[in-house]
Amino acid sequence: MGCRKRAAKHQLLRVVAVEGVCVPDSRGALPGRGAHLHPDPTCLDLAVRRRAFPRAFRLQGNLDTTALREYVEQRAGDTPAG
Repeated sequence: MGCRKRAAKHQLLRVVAVEGVCVPDSRGALPGRGAHLHPDPTCLDLAVRRRAFPRAFRLQGNLDTTALREYVEQRAGDTPAG
């Protein structure tokens, strides 16, 4: 969504909108329309800047991405640099 680069499904993070909040769905089990994004803060920033989430979920207005940002930043901090 953010960087628009293609990747295998297992390399991407599924995101779902629940009551106006973008929620990470790491297991792929949450109901509803999902969007896929690289679990990288840069990709998330691009998606937010481009307003890709409301378009992907076909919703009006802004969505809260705080929980998603915390998840992505924590996951980016867990991976070793290399």
